[in-house]
Amino acid sequence: MKQKIRIVMAKPGLDGHDRGIKVLAAAYRDAGMEVIYLGLRQTPEMIVSAALQEDADVIALSILSGAHNTIFPRVLKLMKEKKIEDVLLTGGGIIPEKDMKDLQSQGVGMLFGPGTPVQTTIDYIANWVENNRK
Repeated sequence: MKQKIRIVMAKPGLDGHDRGIKVLAAAYRDAGMEVIYLGLRQTPEMIVSAALQEDADVIALSILSGAHNTIFPRVLKLMKEKKIEDVLLTGGGIIPEKDMKDLQSQGVGMLFGPGTPVQTTIDYIANWVENNRK
C-alpha cells in the first residue's frame, strides 16, 4: 500500500485571504493526502518547524500579499539549515511569471496562479513525491 502524502499548508505573513488555501486543503484531503493546515500569519520558522515535526513530504504556501520574493527564499534557507532536502516547497498566489521562474531557479518547486485547475496541483504534488520520496 502506498504511503500517504503529508502536506503542510500555510498562509505566511500578514495575508489574511484564506479561502483558496482552504479549498485546496479540502481537495488534497479528498485526494487521499494527509493535510496539516497551519492557518494564517505563519512565520517561515513556524512553517519549517511544523514540517519537521510532521515529517512532511510537501510544504505548500499561499501568498497573495506580494511577499513571495521574501518568504519563499527564507523558507528555503531554513530548510537547508535544518537539512530538509527531500521535501517539496511549492505554492501559489498572485506571483508574476518572472518571479515564479526566479524562485524556481533558487530551488522552489512549481508555483501556481489563480485559475489553475486543482487537479493540476494534485498531480504535480503526487508525481513529485512519487519520484523523490526516500
